[in-house]
Amino acid sequence: MRHPSTLDLISALALAGPAIAIFARPSVASHAGKSLVLSKTKHLDFTTPRWGAPRSRSSVAPAAAREFQRLISRRLLRPHLQKRELTRSTGRRLNGGAAMLSLSVLADSAVEHYRGSFQNRAMYSPLLVSVLTLGASLFGTADMRAKRHGTRDAIYTAAAATGCAGLGFHAYNILKRPGGWSWLNLFYSAPIGAPMALALAGLLGRGAERVRDTPQHGRASVFGLPAGRMLAAVTAMGLAGTAGEAGLMHFRGAYHDPAMLLPVTAPPVASLLLGASALRPDRALHRVTRWWLRLTALLGFAGVGFHALGVSRNMGGWRNWSQNLLNGPPLPAPPSFTGLALAGLAALTLIERAETNA
Repeated sequence: MRHPSTLDLISALALAGPAIAIFARPSVASHAGKSLVLSKTKHLDFTTPRWGAPRSRSSVAPAAAREFQRLISRRLLRPHLQKRELTRSTGRRLNGGAAMLSLSVLADSAVEHYRGSFQNRAMYSPLLVSVLTLGASLFGTADMRAKRHGTRDAIYTAAAATGCAGLGFHAYNILKRPGGWSWLNLFYSAPIGAPMALALAGLLGRGAERVRDTPQHGRASVFGLPAGRMLAAVTAMGLAGTAGEAGLMHFRGAYHDPAMLLPVTAPPVASLLLGASALRPDRALHRVTRWWLRLTALLGFAGVGFHALGVSRNMGGWRNWSQNLLNGPPLPAPPSFTGLALAGLAALTLIERAETNA
């Protein structure tokens, strides 16, 4: 006697051919409905309660074919369509996070490098690359196609490489000063962690393209690993690094305002929760992580207001904006938390859907 699973497999294969034929060509079922076998079913009631008139036997077969087609579509095709919609929407959300990060880098590097008088020609490169990354990210956010775009992918790769190179330039700028690696140079030289925001924009953008390019019957992956967990890990490290950079600058300001504690408390907690969500599948933990990421996203917008208040407290206030904007605190810096939080929410969605389909 054959094993039940073997019989199930044989029956499924036997039904696959007619099902595909009926879905592709409903007229086949209509023609079969007019055959001698179906014409002998005189005991069936073909009346319809809507019109109260008898329905022709010849119209029953097309109706049955359409109903069977809807059944096949709902049972077989809808899950794949939902999956494609998930990868497309998640990719667009990741593009949105990359757009927020690249906009923050563009504005911040423009102010800081203008203050440095663009002494090194390489100081123009993050502006150019961040403009391209911002344009590619906005295009990706508006793009409704569920597939990878080669030009966007190339721009994101250049952004990641430029951010890593910028980290080297900033580290060299600190080390060449008198005293080398010291608190004074970390406070007042090129910000050590600023270029990594552009690298994160590139990495998240490349992740968005990989998620969009997920095969119809496959799972979203980045470098062979689950895309949700991989992107969550990258975002968690980005949140931790950005919080460290904010902590360094706020330590320079002696935390004279209690609100300066927010960017060194809320984002690190979001980083820990997101990292834990990538390692441990737990719905309660995912729920807490989602709300904390939303709080972090709001904190990024609120930080712009706090920094604007800090600019107004400088001598001359906003009437002396041309100098006070250069003195800081930097207005474009806090939205980087918002961009990372948006990317974290998209990664969390992928993790939850992977657990549901597991």
